[in-house]
Amino acid sequence: MDMTDTDLIPAPLVVEATGGAEGAGRGRFALGANTTLWAALGTDSAERWLRATLGAALGLPLRPGPQDAPGAVRLLLDDSLEPEAYRLVVDGSGVEIRGGEAAGVFWGAQTLRQLLGPDAFRRAPIRPRAAYEIGHQAIEDAPRFRWRGLMLDVARHFMPKEDVLRYLDLLAAHKLNVFHFHLTDDQGWRVQINRYPRLTEVGSWRARTKFGHRASPLWEEKPHGGFYTQDDIREIVAYAAERHIAVVPEIDIPGHSQAAIAAYPELGNTDVIDTASLTVWDDWGVSENVLAPTDNTLRFYEGVFEELLELFPADPARFPEFSRFFHIGGDECAKVQWKESATVQARIEELGLADEDALQSWFVRHFDNWLSERGRRLIGWDEILQGGLAPGAAVSSWRGYRGGVTAARAGHDVVMCPEQHVYLDYRQAAGEDEPVPIAYVRTLEDVYRFEPVPPQLTEAEARHVLGTQANVWTEVMEDPARVDYQAFPRLAAFAEVAWSRLPAPEERDFAGFERRMGAHYARLDALGVAYRPPTGPRPWQRRPGVLGRPIEGAPPNV
Repeated sequence: MDMTDTDLIPAPLVVEATGGAEGAGRGRFALGANTTLWAALGTDSAERWLRATLGAALGLPLRPGPQDAPGAVRLLLDDSLEPEAYRLVVDGSGVEIRGGEAAGVFWGAQTLRQLLGPDAFRRAPIRPRAAYEIGHQAIEDAPRFRWRGLMLDVARHFMPKEDVLRYLDLLAAHKLNVFHFHLTDDQGWRVQINRYPRLTEVGSWRARTKFGHRASPLWEEKPHGGFYTQDDIREIVAYAAERHIAVVPEIDIPGHSQAAIAAYPELGNTDVIDTASLTVWDDWGVSENVLAPTDNTLRFYEGVFEELLELFPADPARFPEFSRFFHIGGDECAKVQWKESATVQARIEELGLADEDALQSWFVRHFDNWLSERGRRLIGWDEILQGGLAPGAAVSSWRGYRGGVTAARAGHDVVMCPEQHVYLDYRQAAGEDEPVPIAYVRTLEDVYRFEPVPPQLTEAEARHVLGTQANVWTEVMEDPARVDYQAFPRLAAFAEVAWSRLPAPEERDFAGFERRMGAHYARLDALGVAYRPPTGPRPWQRRPGVLGRPIEGAPPNV
């Protein structure tokens, strides 16, 4: 088996053929049953992954052998390289992968997998006893951004644990290293909290679900729900860490909290509405039922966060860099009930605050300080900028570039995830066949030409851009196949934006990327990813008659 060595996604910095030109004596290395694997101290995660995943896919034992064994795969650390950088050399002696740290070696192993062709992406061998050839070459590579993320919303539609683990494998295959886990919202609470069992007994399911956009008249008249046990979370975090992926949990406060209030009505604004009558929301949009800014609410969520900090540990010796971050949402907090509540108005006066916006800022700063005291870093959507932040807090800039620019200029770290460019729930084409079309058209090429660092930032300000993230909101994605359709192939384009050192957007070689995608679609097929084909949705991927919310024209560049 063989493939074109330059069909790599994301594109590496340098690929150099060695041993002569192709067709003129260039050497080739065959990976086969006798190939051994030697791993230096500190490269054990890549060693385990190569045997468990690549070995299983190709039917190769990759037995341990000495470093100087002929035809071996060798894994080494090299402190002359950046932490996530790697150098992969294929020559007559075998394959050598050097990484600055263990993560670099692991990313090099992902490149080796791509070089071996689509069979390497299956779970069992389909060509037993085959030898898999790779041309002699040297690849040098390192990521542009440290934070290369995907946000997955499992609150609107629950994704079972096995599918979450599958998505972690997909992130790893694309050299993405942050999994932003959106665990709570108005429509569901998805994580077990021992001291507050009703959060999952009541908050993890809803009686029915709107099918389509919130203007749709259609309903799925059956309960929808699910949650992750604490051991499920531990497994997910450990599985991610083994793949050098940080899991950043999100617990949304003070808005997007109706599921929590339905479980514990005292968390809501009880002097305005009968919170005991609330249920987990079955519609989409922004609920007006938000948390009451009381001491009881603060103590409640401190208790929640205490359990979650244990479930999402941040020991730098064992977990990736960004595991210290904890996302508190902070977006789209409706102020209607706060304005009507005498209790809230008294709280505003007691605290000496100007208005309800200042109250939200006070709420966020409380948890900013609480997390900082425990060695963690708060991150939230860009609304948290209102009223100022503690020095260590970071911002997810979702409403455009503007929030990220403001944050960077104020000295805060930023993750760029503007909805106009990298919200993957947005429709992929203008055709009538697109299932439940949402918002603006964002094609594969649009995502490929996304630039995370806005030009108005100075070099010093731009250093606050930790990286970038694509977001998948699942209101209209009722199952993992729908998530696949919306995420892929655009997530592959996004991965190249996040990893590779691409030229300016207008200078990027999209035709070359499309050509490389020809090989990558075969990899996605082998992985069982239900992506959108370049020619449009397959018949079973369509949702005829289900109302979306398309917006015509180009999105604003704000």
